[in-house]
Amino acid sequence: MTHSAQTPPDQDALNARLEQANRQLMQSEKLAAIGQLAAGVAHEINNPVGYVYSNLQSLETYLNDLFRLTEAVDTARSLDDLRLIKQNIDYEFLRNDLKDLLAESREGIERVKTIISAMKDFSHIEEESFKPADLHKGIDTTLNVVNNELKYKAEVVRDFGDLPEVECIISQINQVIMNLLVNAAHAIDEFGKITIRTRHQGDTVTVEIEDTGAGISPDHLSRIFEPFFTTKPVGKGTGLGLSLSFNIIEKHNGRIDVDSTPGHGTCFRITLPVRHPDTGDGG
Repeated sequence: MTHSAQTPPDQDALNARLEQANRQLMQSEKLAAIGQLAAGVAHEINNPVGYVYSNLQSLETYLNDLFRLTEAVDTARSLDDLRLIKQNIDYEFLRNDLKDLLAESREGIERVKTIISAMKDFSHIEEESFKPADLHKGIDTTLNVVNNELKYKAEVVRDFGDLPEVECIISQINQVIMNLLVNAAHAIDEFGKITIRTRHQGDTVTVEIEDTGAGISPDHLSRIFEPFFTTKPVGKGTGLGLSLSFNIIEKHNGRIDVDSTPGHGTCFRITLPVRHPDTGDGG
């Protein structure tokens, strides 16, 4: 009977609902990851804001001293009086310290702007379209977001090759990189090294994230991309990070491989096509 070979009339609607559920799950996991990083990001922002605030208090004191000097121009009886006031406020120290104070404050505000910009790249829900993107810029954005997770656990080494722009949904690739970097940091017991390596060969690019952590046992290696599989303690991981990373890379017509030696570390390798093939369904 030809009837049995036909697609049920509501199959397309069901597929659409499943795709929508998958997108919502991916967004939920992304926001959950951001939530876990929020305390670290707050620390990253609080540090420069703290010394900018302290510098503003010093600036208030310095300005009061300078106003004493400028107001004395109209009231001082002699040039010697002005020189005495200038000496009392330690004018030379004040002038030099003002330069350092402003440079440090500017650097602090730039740091805050960088962190906020990186967070905005991660948290907004964007259109799902493939566009040429700079993977190195995406990696740097991701490192800014997860800096507090990494800086106490590992030295981060950038081994970047020459990459063309890659057609991708860059925020999703950033999410994969973030998952792998945080996992790498969690795998390191005390202090180690995380190497981010990029290469271009033919019509593909590769991104490797290698750590010097505990490694993954052979029993777990075959299961790490399964949904809800996690070796982390209860409450420390959803088990969705690697599964969703696998789905994102698959959606990009790429692949994600892993090599690991217990006790020596793990290397995740993402391979992506430079040009995303037209799937005919709008990406």
